[in-house]
Amino acid sequence: MRVLAIDASLRNTGVAIVDGNGAQMRALYFGIIHNASSLRSSSCLVAIRDRLAELIHEHEPDCCALESVIYVQSYKTAISLGAARGAAILAAAEHGLPVFEYAPTRIKQAAVGRGSAAKNQVAFMVRALLGLTETPSADAADALAIALAHVRTQEGARHGLPAGAQI
Repeated sequence: MRVLAIDASLRNTGVAIVDGNGAQMRALYFGIIHNASSLRSSSCLVAIRDRLAELIHEHEPDCCALESVIYVQSYKTAISLGAARGAAILAAAEHGLPVFEYAPTRIKQAAVGRGSAAKNQVAFMVRALLGLTETPSADAADALAIALAHVRTQEGARHGLPAGAQI
């Protein structure tokens, strides 16, 4: 299974493509879609959608995984995150990819083993679990952790484990 994982944000969207078969997982790509602060929000959404479309065309993932809606203190932040998620979901849907969503605590648990892990712990563990030669930036590490959560959840479901259980 090849997963496109996205940690959506208007200015720095983390993206990862991970191959996962059984216990073997391999990162094919990870990085960030950077949008300058001078760029209008609407242009950022187009840039996110376009770059994801390029990655989908290049890597041909089977599905897309994202972090589910999170609670934020600022309504402006919530609106911009929602818009970025919308652009990401649109890119996946336009290419016929099923979209899966995971709670932030579940993503951290898949990578670190506990749902309250710090960002640096997530980055360290995804580097170790995927055998990376460099520690990814926080946004890319979050996308890699989302991919890990998806692969592990799907493997658990294949083995008859209840939803939410992971191997």
